[in-house]
Amino acid sequence: MPSFYVQNFGCRATQADGAAIERQFEQRGLDRASAVSEAEIVVLNTCTVTSSADQDARAAIRRVHRENPQARIVVTGCYAQRSPEELAALPGVSQVIGNSHKHHLAEITLDNPTQSSSAGSEKAFVPVGMLAAARDSSQRPRTIDQRLVFVSDIFAHTELLAAPVFDAANERTRPNLKVQDGCDNRCSFCVIPYVRGQSRSLKLDQILHEVNALVAAGYRELVISGINLGRWGRDLKSGLGGHVSGDGALPGPDEHTASNVGFSRRPQLACPERREGTEDRRLVALIRAILDQTSLEKLRISSVEPMDWSDELIALMATSPRIAKHAHVPMQSGSDAVLRRMHRKYRPWHYREKIEKIRAAMPTAAIGADVMVGFPGESESEFAETLRMIEDLPFTYLHVFTYSARPGTPAAAMPNQVPVRVARERNRILRELGEQKKLSFMQSFVGKTIEAICLAREAENSTRQIYTETLTDNYLKLRLRGRHEPNRWVEARVEHVEDGALLATLTATLLSMQNQA
Repeated sequence: MPSFYVQNFGCRATQADGAAIERQFEQRGLDRASAVSEAEIVVLNTCTVTSSADQDARAAIRRVHRENPQARIVVTGCYAQRSPEELAALPGVSQVIGNSHKHHLAEITLDNPTQSSSAGSEKAFVPVGMLAAARDSSQRPRTIDQRLVFVSDIFAHTELLAAPVFDAANERTRPNLKVQDGCDNRCSFCVIPYVRGQSRSLKLDQILHEVNALVAAGYRELVISGINLGRWGRDLKSGLGGHVSGDGALPGPDEHTASNVGFSRRPQLACPERREGTEDRRLVALIRAILDQTSLEKLRISSVEPMDWSDELIALMATSPRIAKHAHVPMQSGSDAVLRRMHRKYRPWHYREKIEKIRAAMPTAAIGADVMVGFPGESESEFAETLRMIEDLPFTYLHVFTYSARPGTPAAAMPNQVPVRVARERNRILRELGEQKKLSFMQSFVGKTIEAICLAREAENSTRQIYTETLTDNYLKLRLRGRHEPNRWVEARVEHVEDGALLATLTATLLSMQNQA
């Protein structure tokens, strides 16, 4: 059997898709190659969120073709969904398989190309450009210089690829599990809904199965993620293995006899009273199910949109020692006018209120934000509003992005595009501010004892002292003196900040975080 190699570009969702693709090949008996140069099949799982992401993908295709000219190069992911013919025309590309067909990628790749399109007969399995054709002809893939393109209407796509993602350097510690994909928002700058489709959720019983399997394998911290994680569960219907009712609890036996994944309805005294019929509790229900039905020691929640940070979610995170004190809340802009042009669903004062509530509930939590500069029409005064808001709020880190026009999005056609040099200068200003806030936050822990999980990395500092890299509960890099086993919880006393990390000495090894729950 041939060997394969999957190279991922972009966000955690793309990495999760890549892990699921690897699982597809492994289930068919293929071996994962240790390097691109050794693989017979190379899958490039692309991103298209910016023009530079597109450039990175094209450069990777050329590099793989140069270094391993005999390899079959299969291009998939968001760039493949958005512009398949552009990629199919590149030298060395054997197949382009969009997100719409990614759940069949190994099958398509390994089958005889003349037969691959008939392998799936479901509605979503239709090559691009053939959607209006008769069914018999629509099942035939298009050919561009003998390279097959498998892309169809992403909004007809209902599959969700799910497999744990492991950082290559930390495969023994913090897996990431994608539980939601797609997005129903229509931000004017964003191409993601058009390449990932509508919001869809991994069923609760599947999530619990994956989490319990990871716990049984010895993993102690897990990250749950999604394209729009706060929307988890909104698309699930009764009988799909984990529908969440309007009050945020799973249906009991009398409500939903087909479900076998109910959890305790014990009252959460520190959380606001639940109201019948509310829909902003569904992510909270998922989190409670993981806490109640698994023995996972630490759950970390990835990015959640501002308006999905309900009081109940904040209170649950603040009161449970099994949830990492880490909130990532996309901001994009502090200007009301810019947010309106972006078609964002909140106003600056809404955002400010959410951040202030998070900080009041969790004084030592990490609070991060995504911020975009250079959006079309962003004036000096509008940028100043963003700058002042960031200065005022208790962020501990920032992800700053320069606006990149994406073909077909409303923002790309807007007037008054900001000059590149101006956008880059604004980016620099915010990055420097973010670094100042991060440093100040880190320095506040000097002399204190803090919990962290050991990662599978050792290194030397500038004085050639050996240390083990760890990650704190509140998302700070901590270098622990000496050699320590990965996947172990420790307590360490912070001595000082050095090269963007806390430097600390071990004070205790914790057998389990469950003992503190």
